[in-house]
Amino acid sequence: MSTIEKQPISRLAPLTFAWAGLVALTLFSVVAGRWFDGGVWLQLFVAGTVWLKGVLVARGFIEVELAHPFIRRVVLAFVAFAPLALIGIAFFGDQFARWATL
Repeated sequence: MSTIEKQPISRLAPLTFAWAGLVALTLFSVVAGRWFDGGVWLQLFVAGTVWLKGVLVARGFIEVELAHPFIRRVVLAFVAFAPLALIGIAFFGDQFARWATL
């Protein structure tokens, strides 16, 4: 039985695809921002885009799948925090503002 250990990416193609995905998501978000034009769905779209970009960076550049499972979970939780906060503020902004005031 052979155990194949995962190695860091040494080729340029996966990094190029991750970078192209980030650029495509950025351009698509500009178009979608004009299309949704301040609607309720814009916040959900922005949160989804932020999450996708975070996952792309974590997997493509940071290579989180090579990390210890605890570190992987911490990084992915960190990536998920900002979109969840955006959704929370979009729908429960008044409550968040009251919690933040002194």
